[in-house]
Amino acid sequence: MNNLLFAAVLLVMMSLVYQLGVKRSRTLGRQLTEGRLHSRPVYHGMRLLLWTFLPLLIVYLLWNQLQPGIVHSHVLAGLPAELQPQTAQDQRILLQRLNNLASGFGLTNEAQSYELLAAEQLRRLNTLGSTLKWALMMSLAATSLVFAWRSIRPDLRARNQIESAVRWLLIGCSTVAILTTVGIVLSMAGEALRFFSFVNPVDFFLGTTWNPRFSTVGNDNQSGFGMLPLLWGTLMIALIALAVAIPIGLMAAIYMAEYASSRVRSFAKPIIEVLAGIPTIVYGFFALVTVGPFLSEMGTFLGLDIRATSALTAGVVMGIMLIPFISSLSDDIITQVPKSMREGSLGLGATKSETIRKVVLPAALPGVVGAILLAASRAIGETMIVVLAAGNSPVLTANPFEAVSTMTVTIVNQLTGDLDFASPQSLVAFALGLTLFVITLLLNVIALVIVRKYREQYE
Repeated sequence: MNNLLFAAVLLVMMSLVYQLGVKRSRTLGRQLTEGRLHSRPVYHGMRLLLWTFLPLLIVYLLWNQLQPGIVHSHVLAGLPAELQPQTAQDQRILLQRLNNLASGFGLTNEAQSYELLAAEQLRRLNTLGSTLKWALMMSLAATSLVFAWRSIRPDLRARNQIESAVRWLLIGCSTVAILTTVGIVLSMAGEALRFFSFVNPVDFFLGTTWNPRFSTVGNDNQSGFGMLPLLWGTLMIALIALAVAIPIGLMAAIYMAEYASSRVRSFAKPIIEVLAGIPTIVYGFFALVTVGPFLSEMGTFLGLDIRATSALTAGVVMGIMLIPFISSLSDDIITQVPKSMREGSLGLGATKSETIRKVVLPAALPGVVGAILLAASRAIGETMIVVLAAGNSPVLTANPFEAVSTMTVTIVNQLTGDLDFASPQSLVAFALGLTLFVITLLLNVIALVIVRKYREQYE
């Protein structure tokens, strides 16, 4: 049985078991002469569902995880000693050939007689394993169903059991999210420490020259791993993008929340949000063929030397991309400010603009800061726009009209191509990624401090 058919059959069975638990609890409730059921029938149905299918799913997952290794070990053990694979690579190749023969896909060359015998044994063992698996699953599910069904009674605290199960599910999901973050940080930190065994951390964090030569020699004195040009290019483009996105996005949010009619709002907000769905590669192409040449021609008209691929070009286009992040979130936050606060301000004689500046925006400040933080994190982590529009020139310059490079682009460059993964030229990508993580963490801490400060003043 394939996974799709198994999922369909499982859903049908789950529906039937749920209805069986609900019907059983309702029948008991109608038979009561005094009192009532402790839990509603829906909780009894959910409890019966969990008791029946949770053991089944555990067996299914464990069996699918363990069966291939056991079967493959048994098949390999049955081969003659002279035909045993000597290396792990040879073992993987042989098992792949046997699986192809057993599944009927065949091989590109003629199979040996021992391979045909081993493939037949593999097929029989897989069939036997699947039969045993389904027999064990069905018997376990039936036993659990009967036990849980017979345990339904009026005083059964099914609601408490379901709420406990949901709580543990939420704890598990939170744990997975936390462990994923910890795993990402530890993986980057481990590779970054390997990089710092080649390069002095002081030279990396304070160096002003980025020129990693593609060699496997870690102590190449001609290589430069200074991060400052990349960090400054990242911050410059992000600041330009925020300078474009924050005023436009915030003003658009204020207009849609406070001034626009429901008809205008109904089509203006979806149109703005469409910007968030455009792929970043399209923004990069737009910057390369339209915005960059336009800014260059405008610079020529004004007597300024503006390159078509520059920090300004990438920042302006990235700012356009960030407008819906600030506009949509800020609009949702502003509309959540209680109407009574606006009416109280207007009743005291304040104008509409004064009410917005002194009442609405301070109340919505935590959400607005969160929207700006999201936009800033998005700007710092952007890659495709910078690849096409920034010029990819890792130099330390304060001129936004010149080409620059960013940390994300450099990470892609250092991990692309036929390079030794243990060389500093590749390991530097993990040091840059860890630095980006720390920068984002600092942004969150700063935003939290600002939100708490203004919230305390407002309250």
